[in-house]
Amino acid sequence: MVALVRKGIVQREVARRFRVSLRTVQRWVLRAQGQELAAVCWAERSRAPQRVGNKIKATLEREICAIRGELATAGVLGFVGAQAIRDTLFGRYAVGEVPGLRTIGRVLARNGLLDRHVRVRRAAPPPGWYLPVVAAGEAPLDAFDVIEDLRMEGFGLFQVFTARALWGSGAEAWPAQVASTTFVLEALLAHWRRVGLPRFAQFDNDVRFQGGHNHPDVLGRVIRLCLSLEVTPVFAPPLETGFQAVIENFNGLWQRKVWQRSHHETLRALAAASQRFTAAYRKHLACREEVSPSRRSFPSTWRLDWQQPPQGWVVFLRRTSEHGTVKLLGHLWKVDPLWGHRLVRCEVDLDHHVIRFYRLRRREPAQQPLLNTLAYHFPARRFDTRPRHKHPVTPIS
Repeated sequence: MVALVRKGIVQREVARRFRVSLRTVQRWVLRAQGQELAAVCWAERSRAPQRVGNKIKATLEREICAIRGELATAGVLGFVGAQAIRDTLFGRYAVGEVPGLRTIGRVLARNGLLDRHVRVRRAAPPPGWYLPVVAAGEAPLDAFDVIEDLRMEGFGLFQVFTARALWGSGAEAWPAQVASTTFVLEALLAHWRRVGLPRFAQFDNDVRFQGGHNHPDVLGRVIRLCLSLEVTPVFAPPLETGFQAVIENFNGLWQRKVWQRSHHETLRALAAASQRFTAAYRKHLACREEVSPSRRSFPSTWRLDWQQPPQGWVVFLRRTSEHGTVKLLGHLWKVDPLWGHRLVRCEVDLDHHVIRFYRLRRREPAQQPLLNTLAYHFPARRFDTRPRHKHPVTPIS
């Protein structure tokens, strides 16, 4: 087109020959004006303007960066944000020439001059980190809990006592009208006779596990049963997340896959469905048994004497108060005034009559130094085994 125009042909005629608009011919003629045809760049050009109308000037942008450096080194207050820079510009330019706060912020971000506070995401501590031998995979731990306030049509409220192994594949759930302490004891014995004894058994601070809270120095029947079998009971701290994650995760799984999945006419039918689910779930996790620590077999000659003084250890996980004290077994213990609102592991040594307090930090799970050791003598008195409330007990198969 340009060559024909340069030969003297009218631009309208050229446009008619190439079936384009006159404006197209004029644009390419203007592009090649004053140049040899071989030297003209015929590539498409961006239609965007070479300069944005509201773009800040390069000189002002450099000045903003320089002002930030001056405020950081020589500023009295040390403020280097967009507002401080804008206040400085008001003394140098007219009001209409000073850019806004967002514009100054974009200039600082474009030049990498923002002090960004990036959230530090630390790795979660290993499972059972509050017990070193458990975290190392050298000792088995069973976690227990009770699912409450489930309602069955035509039956009313009922409860489910659940068990879950931390390292192995052990899992069990026992529905009952009331998961009383007697029911829990029978379930524990049936479970441990089948799978073997763990090193630790973890519970929450429910009275059916720990014992009554209305009197000091109380070790309930579940604690005494564990100690007689040389199983160390562990009690998770109240209102703390993470410590009961294993058993709470299993509780949610059981409710989704057993309770909410289908309709159950009776509690016996629910128990049968729960037994089928837990058997299949243990089979699903059978590969975990290869790496789980070994368990002790249940002693065949074991007999429980409720009046025998308890021996062994009881572990309580607690959080200190603002003064570094811990309420434990009905007493207030002064652990460390410099360790306020922090986690501690309290090991009640009934054999040596002491309580050892260890520091716990999720950031440093491997560092658990001893904070304090206090004397404690468990009182020797007759243990009352009579249940406070009588409820029908569902037999444990």
